[in-house]
Amino acid sequence: MVKRIKVRTLLLGGFITLLFVVLFARIFTLQIVQGNWWHEQGVKKWVKESVIPAERGTISDRNGDALAINAPAYTVVVSPKVIQANGLEDMIVDGLHQTLGKDVNELKEIINVKTKDPTTGIEGYAKSREVRNEGLKIDENKKAQIDKLNEQLKEALKGKKKGQETGLDTIKESKRYYPKGSLASHVLGYTDRQGNPVAGLEIYMNKELKGTPGYLKYESDTAGDKLPNSDGFYNPPVNGKNIKLTIDDTIQYYIEEAMKEAYDKYQPISMTVIAADPKTMEILGMANLPTFDPNTYWNYDPQNTFNYAVKATYEPGSTFKIVTLAAAVQEKLFKPGDTYKSGTIIVPGTKTPLHDINRSGWGNISYLKGVKKSSNVAFVKLGEMLGKERLLKYIADFGFGKKTGIDLPGEITTVIRLPGPVETATASYGHGVSVTPIQQLAAISAVANGGKLLKPQIIKEKYDPNTGNLEPYTPDAGHQVISPEAAKETSGYLEQVVADQKDGTGRNAYIDGYRVAGKTGTAVKYGKNKLPDYSKSVVSFIGFAPVNDPKISVIVIMDQPNDPTAGGGRVAAPVFKKIVSQSLQYMGVPKTTTKTESNNKNEKNEAVQAQTRQPAPDMVKKNVKDAEKQLLKSGIAFDTLGNGATVTKQFPAKGTPLNPGQRIYLLTETDKAMDIPDLTGASLRDALDVLTLIKAAVNVSGEGYVTSQKVTNRDGKVIVQLNLKPAYDPNGSDANTDGDGGGPEDTASTEDQKTDDSVSGKSSESSGKSSSGKSNSGKSSSGKSSSGKTNGKNNDH
Repeated sequence: MVKRIKVRTLLLGGFITLLFVVLFARIFTLQIVQGNWWHEQGVKKWVKESVIPAERGTISDRNGDALAINAPAYTVVVSPKVIQANGLEDMIVDGLHQTLGKDVNELKEIINVKTKDPTTGIEGYAKSREVRNEGLKIDENKKAQIDKLNEQLKEALKGKKKGQETGLDTIKESKRYYPKGSLASHVLGYTDRQGNPVAGLEIYMNKELKGTPGYLKYESDTAGDKLPNSDGFYNPPVNGKNIKLTIDDTIQYYIEEAMKEAYDKYQPISMTVIAADPKTMEILGMANLPTFDPNTYWNYDPQNTFNYAVKATYEPGSTFKIVTLAAAVQEKLFKPGDTYKSGTIIVPGTKTPLHDINRSGWGNISYLKGVKKSSNVAFVKLGEMLGKERLLKYIADFGFGKKTGIDLPGEITTVIRLPGPVETATASYGHGVSVTPIQQLAAISAVANGGKLLKPQIIKEKYDPNTGNLEPYTPDAGHQVISPEAAKETSGYLEQVVADQKDGTGRNAYIDGYRVAGKTGTAVKYGKNKLPDYSKSVVSFIGFAPVNDPKISVIVIMDQPNDPTAGGGRVAAPVFKKIVSQSLQYMGVPKTTTKTESNNKNEKNEAVQAQTRQPAPDMVKKNVKDAEKQLLKSGIAFDTLGNGATVTKQFPAKGTPLNPGQRIYLLTETDKAMDIPDLTGASLRDALDVLTLIKAAVNVSGEGYVTSQKVTNRDGKVIVQLNLKPAYDPNGSDANTDGDGGGPEDTASTEDQKTDDSVSGKSSESSGKSSSGKSNSGKSSSGKSSSGKTNGKNNDH
């Protein structure tokens, strides 16, 4: 008995000893061997870490109107575990299919996803899943529909366990939003659904726009609340910089609307238009068709995002003659009155014949007439006078063969070589050379601004919201290509290309009241057999206005219009005309008048003009946005004064005949609350009437149109000093040059027929737009709306 007790005691003692040994070994393992690992696991439980995203910088136009901003967005999430537990699969699948348009089978797959528990290894329904891509970063309207669906699900759960969740929710995030839709989309580019930049300025300026994320770290209790006296670390985010562009969204709108009209009529493969201020080379507008809406980029062919303005080369044809003409003028080789035999010419030292648009020619004509008729023979002769080396020098000096350096991604260029006499001869009239639209615009702007080639500028300034620092872009100093005198003389000849309504190939770009200079171009494309295909061409027009004080230069390019007889004069020049006439009026550039033979004739002309002038529409009591849209559609420039929602007064009054370029002023607040508008370009009478309406005192210096103003406040009384100058030099220095008489537009043109003005075949790709309204206080304002059109396919530009 005693022996049994001893054995049992021994066994029990041994078991207890063994238990302590095992326990000690386990403690040793946990505390010593695995101590660091368990410590790390514990820290993860009570230390909270999170990344604080930085706000992406905004992009606006030159007037501060938003083009790319950050907007609230919501991502739809589901909990398969909760949904299956509550039997809500069918309701949620049907509801999300109706709301998001997502495929039913894909939704069922998401809601039935199973995962293994990492601790137990047991498989079960997943706790949470995002509904991609249709449910990723949806807008407020979609979110409201999801909330409504949730209410219906909660109603279906009544009677079940109180507080039961539906398994459907949204997570608040932020997304990139483009409030003007497709307006300037090729300039802006876009970000993908994850917020990564893909194209345009979004990717080119990503370093400045994206900012730097912040970081937060702190110790917490089981409820997630910060522990008192615990260590923490906080590094605030650095938000991205805001970028203001040189683009004017009103001019951009004019460009895109004019393009759509021509695009619908001629159905080309693509179109490209760029507008700039020739004195600074600030880009005022840039567009391509087909286009895309960056808010829904996934709905478009990727080719539609291609920016031809900087990424495509093309054979310019006769628009390149501007370089040869400017060079000949600079070298004092161009004698406008000298004559030559037009029609056909044999390149010296070869047997190669080159010919004019009209192969039989126009007989012996002057070189000036040859310029107006876009005679290839005339320019071959000018090229001979210059010689290969000088011609190459001027081509390089005008910026061809190298990138312009514009702040947009993907700019390309091609080297221009003239290996022999034939290539030199054809290059003199734009055949056998390859250029980009932006290079061409920079070259014509050099002629317009007095001979300086400037770097195109798309960014006006950058603003750092973290520090308040404003970084304006320094304008390019440029370099002198030709003298101011040679530039002025060349401009005069190009003006006659437009103003001469009989011989000028650019006469369809003529704008009554404005002096316009320009050049047409028609480049026939090569076919598969490497021979000219006269049913396919690239047509273009390039020019600037007003000649005496250039405010805008524009290039219009259309690749392969559906009319085989169409040329640059008939197809591209009218697009230029519409854009420039609207833009100059919007800018407040006054029209000039020419003196007639007698005072009586003047009086008769004024009487006729008064009868045909557009009357001011009645805007009083209308909603401001509706009034702005109506004026924009009517092509009437306007200023919106104040921040009210309704027009209370207007000037001029309804029914008043509007002078060319005259603005309508819309007043939306009481007189005392009104800001003084910018009256630059207004006549003295109009300026006085507007300032009288807002009860401001006026001092006047000079005569004619307002060139500057200064506002002062003395003892609560607003006083405006107006400085005026005549619209044109009374001595006639600004009077129209020979041939600037306006005549009815003649749709026929010597360059409108499909000929071998030049031949092309350069490859390129595609793009398109829409926009919305704006309203400003005390500055120029325009409401607008449009919708993009896509019709894209691969392009040979």
